[in-house]
Amino acid sequence: MLDITLVIFAYLIGSISTAVWVSRKFYGVDIRELGSGNAGATNTFRVLGKNAGIVVMLIDMLKGFVAVKLSILSNHSWHPAPSVPFVNLQVILGLAAVVGHIFPIWAGFRGGKGIATLFGMILGIQPLVAVSLVGVFMLMLLVTRYVSLSSISASIAFPLLILFIFREPELSYKLFAIGTAALVVLTHHKNISRLLTGCESKVPLFKKRNKNL
Repeated sequence: MLDITLVIFAYLIGSISTAVWVSRKFYGVDIRELGSGNAGATNTFRVLGKNAGIVVMLIDMLKGFVAVKLSILSNHSWHPAPSVPFVNLQVILGLAAVVGHIFPIWAGFRGGKGIATLFGMILGIQPLVAVSLVGVFMLMLLVTRYVSLSSISASIAFPLLILFIFREPELSYKLFAIGTAALVVLTHHKNISRLLTGCESKVPLFKKRNKNL
């Protein structure tokens, strides 16, 4: 019963729609009515600029991190070393937060794609892997200025790091990493099409956003 309660709480944390709150509070718009219509960091970067995008990204990552850390309240946390049930619970809590981000109860079930929240989840479970993924993301973002391509690159790097660099022994986590990469690529199919045709928008890293927004 305690674990179920934690999963529900993790979902509610994920449902805090940062992009919607920031866009309404500080810019007087609903981010879901602009750009791609997604309430996530990518669309915030594209429409409102890097300052708003960074804030949304960091808070969305924090949601995944906090959700995973709810696991310390479970009975599984009393084991001297992380057990299989404990790791599985961490993954479930993180995924609950991601689902909350995509389908937020606080924002009419219209959210983002959950990439930043996934990063935060991985940071909570395996910090070194998360730092490596953020490095891949930031490098691609600085080089290309495509948030979508950066997200896709980091997601593909995830299972590669787990399988060949960090050699994670837990099968469920390996499957999660592979599934995450596949899901991110699948949910970004429109972005991939725009990238291939040269129609994908770049984020304004080195210029100011449109003051008319």
